[in-house]
Amino acid sequence: KGHGRKRREARKDRIREMEDKKKNHEKGQHYESLSADYLRSRGFLILSKNYRFHRNEIDLIAKEGDCLVFIEVKARSRSEKGYGFQAVDRRKQERIRRVAEHYLLQNQLSLWDTPCRFDIISIDEGELRHYRNAF
Repeated sequence: KGHGRKRREARKDRIREMEDKKKNHEKGQHYESLSADYLRSRGFLILSKNYRFHRNEIDLIAKEGDCLVFIEVKARSRSEKGYGFQAVDRRKQERIRRVAEHYLLQNQLSLWDTPCRFDIISIDEGELRHYRNAF
């Protein structure tokens, strides 16, 4: 009898975990849309959202003038967890660079002659901050 209860509890835990992942994904989509609107209002042209290469992705790819901009969006509802931009550590930066390189190659753009930069949009406790040339 005890084994059946444990299995049911484990199943409930897995369902809760899947629901939490779905909620986080929906929140992420919401913050990425807010960020895209913000960038558009500042004259950016959004070229791509959630560009994927293998398991990694770039949230937004945009153009500002002649410059191609790869943007990571991070949001935190409470500052006790730190600020969004702090979540973009060296390992995450390297993954973003690899995805950006793939984007350039897929779009037949020069790895050397295409002006590019990496920005972070950090949304912390509802306040949006845009960090240009973040890394």
